[in-house]
Amino acid sequence: MALNDILQKIRDEEARVGREVGSTRLIAVSKVQPLERVVAVLDEGHRLFGENKVQEAAGKWPDLRERYEGVTLHLIGPLQTNKARQAMELFDAIETVDRPKLARTIARLAEEMGHCPKLFVQVNTGEEDQKAGVMPADADGFIAECRELGLEIAGLMCIPPVDEEPSLHFALLAKIAKRNDIAELSMGMSGDFEKAVAQGATYVRVGSAIFGERDYS
Repeated sequence: MALNDILQKIRDEEARVGREVGSTRLIAVSKVQPLERVVAVLDEGHRLFGENKVQEAAGKWPDLRERYEGVTLHLIGPLQTNKARQAMELFDAIETVDRPKLARTIARLAEEMGHCPKLFVQVNTGEEDQKAGVMPADADGFIAECRELGLEIAGLMCIPPVDEEPSLHFALLAKIAKRNDIAELSMGMSGDFEKAVAQGATYVRVGSAIFGERDYS
């Protein structure tokens, strides 16, 4: 599926559910993708990208940003506290704030550096042991804790379990966001982004459907 096909599907779904067309933004997930594929999408005019690892992004994006104006970069993978400074220098948004130690580190660095990326709290909506993210029952308290540290929480993010209906998880994330007065929702990937749009996603994260299957070999 090409970039323009996905953008059209997003617009069609927004129109179908009565949302403002253009209110969902597409994050092209470029992790582990060959540079030529990323450049091809940049050449098509797309400027919003997501990366999973700080080191991979650091090796790729500074050069690309010199060549292409207006790039916005989201970190969508887990963040270790020892990589927080580098992440805050490199990314425009960090979508995986999920524990008090990381929140405290970001708050300290934001004060020191004088700027802070847009922050999203990752919620483990499926309560899966192997996944990062704050548990749904703890989300309100953690969001309040982040705000007490002076952090502005712009959005929430989730990755539903692969074997469950994603719409239920998207609806849960939207509910948590609403009661905490949070506007942004990053949810939905290649296989379920239309369902995420229907539930109010402001960002969907699509990789393989844009770039082709990843080669991890």
